Amino acid sequence: MLVSKAESSEKTETELRYEKFRRQHIARTDMAAKKCDSEIRGKQIYNTDNTCKPTNTFILDNPTNIKLICQGEGDLNAGTGLTRSRNTFKIIVCELKSGERKPRCQYEGSLLTNRYVAVRCENNLPVHFDRDIMNFGG
Repeated sequence: MLVSKAESSEKTETELRYEKFRRQHIARTDMAAKKCDSEIRGKQIYNTDNTCKPTNTFILDNPTNIKLICQGEGDLNAGTGLTRSRNTFKIIVCELKSGERKPRCQYEGSLLTNRYVAVRCENNLPVHFDRDIMNFGG
């Protein structure tokens, strides 16, 4: 059976959802909290109606390390369907300070360290960022 090049290169729904997750929630490890505006604008992170998202969180790590959460390096909560990372990450939380619609969205960022993250996984890929969880140690 022959498969056309277009058919063989089509991405699955899960792969498309992972790419959106990666674009919206994974940033370079050297991203600064003051770069929320340029990062969100550059990655086109808005609600579907082009309004500003009230908050957006970036995980500062290599995408491979974040995928591991869904590939055996996380703990699934059967009640919520979310998987919590076993490792902690640095994150930047960008909160909307002014503006309602793009391109007028202005954010203030906060760098948080030592945070677990909770994500929804599909087919061993993270597809939704739910929240961060403070590590109390112990």
